[in-house]
Amino acid sequence: MTRVRFRDPAGAIRDGEWTDDGLEFGGRTYDEDEVEVLAPCEPSKIVCVGLNYANHADEEGMDIPERPLLFLKPPNAVAAHGDTITLPEGKENVEHEIEFGIVIGEQCRNVPEDEVLDVVDGYTIANDVSNRDDQRVEQNWVRGKAFDGSCPLGPVLADPDDVPEHADVELRVNGEVRQSSNTEEFIFSVPELIAEITQYMTLEPGDVVITGTPAGVNSLEDGDRVELEIEGIGTLEHDVEQA
Repeated sequence: MTRVRFRDPAGAIRDGEWTDDGLEFGGRTYDEDEVEVLAPCEPSKIVCVGLNYANHADEEGMDIPERPLLFLKPPNAVAAHGDTITLPEGKENVEHEIEFGIVIGEQCRNVPEDEVLDVVDGYTIANDVSNRDDQRVEQNWVRGKAFDGSCPLGPVLADPDDVPEHADVELRVNGEVRQSSNTEEFIFSVPELIAEITQYMTLEPGDVVITGTPAGVNSLEDGDRVELEIEGIGTLEHDVEQA
């Protein structure tokens, strides 16, 4: 099942199901164009994993890390399916990064690898939009990674049983394939990532862990249409405008 959060025509926020017929809630089916699709959760934080595909580490000229490279995005970074995100003003190199997203279902700390799926609510898609101009000259990546709208999420929350263990991942800009890979290429698996992260911090319901991007990152420009597709989850779409 693919769960979806949306605002109905009356302005009420609904938690429904996205089926082949439309968005369903309370015995009624809505067309996508008559509702506002919302991000699938409201995270207190987004924990991000850097360099989790060897080919991306190679294209960035960086060594494969010995343990997961972690950083954070705050709630203001969240954007939704169908949104238009605004690129930071005056920046020449703001890039897309498709990522497999893990949504946490319960408060957790020190989770063993063999119990990780017990705390996972579902999977979603993320775009870790990255301002390289600033990222490459600052230590904590706040300007590079945490600007408003820098993490589109969605369009749905997919049950883990419906997502293949090794899922295809593809990002297209204006119909052109930019990134194409499979989660089989992860350096650190989902259980390894959640176990490592929860050694250091408590994850809350709705928090998101995004798991790194494959090779093929490239710049976004004013007017671009971005489509991010992960097998078993669906396709997240958003537009881009220049400030």
